[in-house]
Amino acid sequence: MTQHSQPDRAMEEKKNTAENSVEKKSKNFIYEIIDEDLKNNKWGGKEICTRFPPEPNGYLHIGHAKSICLNYGIARDYKGKFNLRFDDTNPEKEEQEYVDSIIEDVRWLGADFRNKILYASDYFEQMYRWAVELIKKGKAYVCDLSADEIRATRGTLTEPGKESPYRNRSVEENLDLFERMRKGEFANGTKTLRAKIDMASPNFNLRDPIMYRIVQAEHHRQGNKWCIFPTYDWAHGNEDSIEGITHSICTLEFENHRPLYDWFLDELGVYHPQQIEFARLNLSYTVMSKRKLLQLVKENYVDGWDDPRMPTVCGYRRRGYTPEAIRNFAEIIGVAKRDALSDISLIEFAIRDDLNKRTQRAMAVLKPLKIVITNYEGEEELEAVNNPEDATAGTRKVQFTKELYIEQSDFMENPPKGYHRLVPGGEVRLRYAYIIKCEEVIKNDKDEVVELHCTYDPDTRSGTGTSTKKVKGTIHWVSAKHAIDAEVRLYDRLFTVENPGAEENWLEKINPNSLEIIENAKVEPFLKNAKPLDKYQFERNGYFCVDTKYTTNEKLVFNRTVTLKDSWAQK
Repeated sequence: MTQHSQPDRAMEEKKNTAENSVEKKSKNFIYEIIDEDLKNNKWGGKEICTRFPPEPNGYLHIGHAKSICLNYGIARDYKGKFNLRFDDTNPEKEEQEYVDSIIEDVRWLGADFRNKILYASDYFEQMYRWAVELIKKGKAYVCDLSADEIRATRGTLTEPGKESPYRNRSVEENLDLFERMRKGEFANGTKTLRAKIDMASPNFNLRDPIMYRIVQAEHHRQGNKWCIFPTYDWAHGNEDSIEGITHSICTLEFENHRPLYDWFLDELGVYHPQQIEFARLNLSYTVMSKRKLLQLVKENYVDGWDDPRMPTVCGYRRRGYTPEAIRNFAEIIGVAKRDALSDISLIEFAIRDDLNKRTQRAMAVLKPLKIVITNYEGEEELEAVNNPEDATAGTRKVQFTKELYIEQSDFMENPPKGYHRLVPGGEVRLRYAYIIKCEEVIKNDKDEVVELHCTYDPDTRSGTGTSTKKVKGTIHWVSAKHAIDAEVRLYDRLFTVENPGAEENWLEKINPNSLEIIENAKVEPFLKNAKPLDKYQFERNGYFCVDTKYTTNEKLVFNRTVTLKDSWAQK
């Protein structure tokens, strides 16, 4: 067992700690800040208000899910308000497809934004007027330097930047040029509006940052109304101020941007939220960079944004994860001040724990081996438990016949020590049924085992038998006559290294065995009525979900959500 793969018992202890700390939520450092603010009446009785501000340039991933859980959780716990606001300030990368997917994901995660969707683009006029105010105060100017020239004059950690030759334009000239920028008189990249702060500041973000750039592109909501667009640093605080956000929760990469956030709001003299930073979620054996995720999709390394191997919310949903499990995972990992790599086993534990309590059990044979019970005739129905963790789940009937399928891996001619399944001359119990004995092994001309002939002991029926015979092994099975065909997709971790994002040649670390497609699985007949996203525990095989993409009226496809145990714990 590696130091990064903990057994389920350790995961259980972490989860119990999280569950027992509900009353102690205020002890995480963000809750402590909010408690202190309320104690000091910092907001004058105003309700706590948080927001989730995604840029619609991609699909949400598990890191965004953590942020949603945190921001909505704060609003919920303090009986405040949670906003969903799109930071749609970059028309070249944003699409309505992403907007729609984000709305669906936030709703699915259970965050209540009161069906009120907000957009930064709705504030463009107000932000433009505020920019004009800063120009009039001599705090902003139009600069003709190119992007490369601006970078070249920013200085270094030990040397101050160089002031732009356009820094001391008159207020009148800046107002005229800024208005003409808005009217579309200038080409992309020829002019920017920059804040006039301090080119010698040790904080690079204060070295005359760009507030507006020219982008001649159609906006997904505003069309061609605007050809100048605010940068994130300029727009972010303005949006928070307009919406009356009390606590602007950001990830740590924005910590050095906070002085600029504060400078803009203080210079404008407007309502000033408080920015607080926390550690973003980094998950082992995956990448979280939007750029890298987009590359995986566009270069067909995965089957779209919702590929079940992706760390996207829609990918987790298609794989069979539940919003409850993701929320529990966010609770388990907590809120930290320092970046760290979270073990993917934690989220796998969270979904196992959730599905164990709620899912219908079923028997499914993924790689079938036929057995014939030579001394059995007829057919009967046996009783199977639907969910031993749920006393209200009841039972179901399973058909028992002369010909059955078992897993190929449940038979070995030359087994290793400790193998307790079927062997020549050996006995096992069929789950919910009888003890059988392997009498004969049938092979093809390639010396491959294709069929087993067995006998059964009629006195050993599970639950009602009169025999006291005991065997060490119990295996699952399905009736050959009644089973239905299904395709099963076995998903594993997408990368073979713990931190692929840190690898220079990260694409070379993709796990070639991250997907195995089994086309001839056999499952219980009641599953023919399964619908997309229905979830089941296939006994001894793991948790599975009906696929939303490839399942049709003629074809039933299951995705493996997670194994029954951490299969990587011993690697």
